[in-house]
Amino acid sequence: MFQTHIIHKLLQSALEEDVGTGDITTTAVLTGNEVGKAKAIAKADLVVAGIDIFRESFLFVDSGIRFTAVCEDGHRVEKGGILAEIYGNLGSILTAERVALNFLQRMCGIATLTRKYVDEIKGTRAKILDTRKTVPGLRCLDKYAVRIGGGRNHRFGLYDGVLIKDNHIAAAGSISQALAKARGRHPHTMRVEVEVKNLPEVEEALASGAEVIMLDNMTIADMRKAVETVRGKVPLEASGNVTLANVRKIAETGVDFISVGALTHSVQASDISLKIEEYYT
Repeated sequence: MFQTHIIHKLLQSALEEDVGTGDITTTAVLTGNEVGKAKAIAKADLVVAGIDIFRESFLFVDSGIRFTAVCEDGHRVEKGGILAEIYGNLGSILTAERVALNFLQRMCGIATLTRKYVDEIKGTRAKILDTRKTVPGLRCLDKYAVRIGGGRNHRFGLYDGVLIKDNHIAAAGSISQALAKARGRHPHTMRVEVEVKNLPEVEEALASGAEVIMLDNMTIADMRKAVETVRGKVPLEASGNVTLANVRKIAETGVDFISVGALTHSVQASDISLKIEEYYT
């Protein structure tokens, strides 16, 4: 899933934030000798994503914990379904619980929402993309969850994709000038994408050598006209104010990609609870 050092860095930061100098509630209530079993239970239908980091959250606190995944990333789980079982020291399980659930709930929420968008546009040529609108520090998890949900990743950061947006265009003077300045100053393996907001800009971008054109906040009618204008010469990406209510209509215009910031910037975490079912002293 991820390189071990990346997961450990995230877990270290999250646990330092949550546990600090110690879990004073758990140490006040338990002797430290209690052992038992807990189950992670879906409280609503969801698509699983992040089961590995969920497991590592417990093992990072206590390597003696035994973890059994009942399902794998990408599986659909219905309300009431069991995602995992955790065995071991109950104090360790309780200390790791919130950090573990925070990661899992967010990732499942992203995967579940992404799957809804992907299902909504089935039968069209369009593919669902994510954006860079992620929680700082969690982008690798957010984008992984999008892939698990059936979506595709847009560029990961500013370093792995050329995307000339409105402010770049304003600073450069025009779309054509921005493209002219970018030409030859980026790795030849990367396509240059340009954001446009109307049909004249579509024509300017196409004539100036754009290799991908992003249709930003354009109407359905104008998107359809843009598809007719470009005629498959370069890929078209629709972006801006995309919702589950309108994504099908956008896809039916014939665009190649639809980027959806809502997949990660305002996703609702999946409802998952951890319940201790057996304990021994």
